[in-house]
Amino acid sequence: MPTPMGHSMARAQTEQAREFLSQSVQTLSDYLNETTLASLEQEESGRKDYYREILSNLRKLAVYCEEGLEACRIRLQQEPFQDAAAERTLYQIYHRCIEEFFTPKKDTWYEDSRAAYTGRNAIRFHEPAPASLKNLMASLETGYQSMREELEYYANDYRMKMVQSR
Repeated sequence: MPTPMGHSMARAQTEQAREFLSQSVQTLSDYLNETTLASLEQEESGRKDYYREILSNLRKLAVYCEEGLEACRIRLQQEPFQDAAAERTLYQIYHRCIEEFFTPKKDTWYEDSRAAYTGRNAIRFHEPAPASLKNLMASLETGYQSMREELEYYANDYRMKMVQSR
């Protein structure tokens, strides 16, 4: 349903996703450009293979976010704005970016579901991790939590539409 200014909810969500992804890509890129295996080893030694997996996950997340950001930019440039295409993009962002943040395919960290009740950060590492990694994840977590809440509707709605169209 269009809003008073003629902007759809999908357009507003796509704009919000673009801003979130832009910030996320910048934060991830800054970290990845400055961090090496050696620098992580200096912070907390003895876990080089584990750190290699973490950095691999972070690079994958950065790529997914860059792809999502580009998709948002393309959708927002299209005239007229295509709600269905935007909803599909938001669905993909939810599944590729948001879910990869909370449950990466390479199981190097996880979401502690009880954290919401304790007021602590939800991202936990399976092994001891350097402060710089913990700080990075903590700095990203609030944005990912908010975006997950915003995009859950599209994930569920799009899935229902796909099931119904069969």
